[in-house]
Order: sequence, then C-alpha cells, then structure tokens
Amino acid sequence: MAEGALIDGKAVAAELRESIGKAVTTLKASHNLTPGLAVVLVGEDPASQVYVRNKGKQTVAAGMQSFEHKLDVSTSEADVLAIVEKLNNDPQVHGILVQLPLPDQIDSQKVLNAINPAKDVDGFHPVNAGRLATGEPALVPCTPLGCVILAKKVAPSLSGMDAVVIGRSNIVGKPVSQLLLQESCTVTIAHSRTKDLPEVCRRADLVVAAVGRPEMVRGDWIKPGAIVIDVGINRVEGADGKSKLVGDVHFDECRAVASAITPVPGGVGPMTIACLLRNTVQAACDANGITMPAI
Repeated sequence: MAEGALIDGKAVAAELRESIGKAVTTLKASHNLTPGLAVVLVGEDPASQVYVRNKGKQTVAAGMQSFEHKLDVSTSEADVLAIVEKLNNDPQVHGILVQLPLPDQIDSQKVLNAINPAKDVDGFHPVNAGRLATGEPALVPCTPLGCVILAKKVAPSLSGMDAVVIGRSNIVGKPVSQLLLQESCTVTIAHSRTKDLPEVCRRADLVVAAVGRPEMVRGDWIKPGAIVIDVGINRVEGADGKSKLVGDVHFDECRAVASAITPVPGGVGPMTIACLLRNTVQAACDANGITMPAI
C-alpha cells in the first residue's frame, strides 16, 4: 500500500487567508466595514509572544485592523477585566482574544467569561459552547474548525464516517466532536482512560488525535485508508540530542497505513490563525447585520 497523502495545512491556510482578504475588501467597498481583532497578552511567555506577533501580521495582511494590548506579568485580574470591558464596548473591535496561559494571579475562566460572546472569536465562552452543542449559529473554536476543514479537503463529505476523537478538552476534543456530529459522522470521544484505545481507533474512518502525548497513536491503531488529523504539538529530544516537534501520532507508522495525514509542524497549526481571522470577519458581519461574503 502506498503511503498516505500529506494534508498540507500551510497551503490550505494560505488559500483561506486569501479568501478572507477578498471578503474584507468586499466589506470595505460595499459597507465601509473594516473587521478589527484585539489581542490581549499578559506577560513574557516566548511562545505566546511569537503567536501574538503572527496573529497581528496576518490580521493586517488580510486588510483588517489589529489592536494589541501587551501587559506586564504582574498585571492584576481587575486590570485585565477592565481592558476586556473596554474592548467589549469598542465598535471598532469585532473580535477579542485573550492569549492563554495567563499568570497565576488571574482566573482565566473569569476573564474568558467576561468577553462579549458576540466578540469571542476563540469560541471559548460558555454561550458559544452551548450554541455549538445545540446546533445553533456560534463562533466556533479555531483549531477544531481547522481540523474539519482539513479533513474535508480529503473527503468533501464526511457524512456517515466513523470518527474517533482522542482527547476531551474544552479547547479541541469536545468542540471538534460537535462539529463532526454536524457533518453527520458517528463520533466516539476517547481519551487516556478509554478501555482498549487501540481497538477503538481501529474502527475509525477518521481519527483526530488531540491528547497531548508525543507519538502515542501507533500505526497498528489505524484502519487502512483512514484519515488522520494530528492536533498534537510536543517538543521532544531527537536522536541527535536536539529538540524537535512531533505530534500525538507516530507519523511514519501511521502514514504507512492512512490514506491521508497531517504533518507536525505544518498541518493543523497554520489553520488556527486563519480560522481566527475567519471568525473575526463573521463577528464583524453579525454585529452589523450583514451576510458574510463567501469564504
């Protein structure tokens, strides 16, 4: 059997950003509307700084407004909540993203819950989680949305597929399961305590691995011809002593069996910011009673 096709997240994300840019141009010309994304970063976490910088660049490249609020690591919870409230009331800001993790003195859930659900472009607010669960229109978490878009690049209709999601987090596992249900998949949410996890995975036409354990999913867990979406980003030491990034699936073993697989890096990762920009355009249109241009 030939090895599985690579699902190129960079290329798909670039296509999505190009569509978003065209939609923004249309909104500016026909409605004098420029979508705006505000990002709040507390502290000096290096990974968060890189991520926020990339978000800012891609927001501007898509023709949107970018508002960045970089706060000292010692900033109080009250001050962060005050900034969120100010952004909630700013008509130029359509999307608000508070970069996680937050320092220990700040209750992350309290801050996320303070964001106006209509501006919650991360899709983490309980109102958006509830809407997603009940099938109502919602701002959807970006990484799960990216996973489904990538799977549909391989199989435009996921209807009837047996999907196994490994991981039950509020950020990926639960929302990606809801999205796959909306695509008419039969969904199993598995996790580290699932009995005979390899056997559960072997029946899946689609595996989404989001468990946070390096290379946990092995080749003999995968049904021949299945689609594998690897959400994991784990830094491990390579044979040469240098650190490298790997996913939650053993890439070489699983690619030998799967019909298609996402690499790490370059798979799901690039989709997250592209979907964030898409959500910001959606929020801007919703706030102004405009039908979103096709993206």
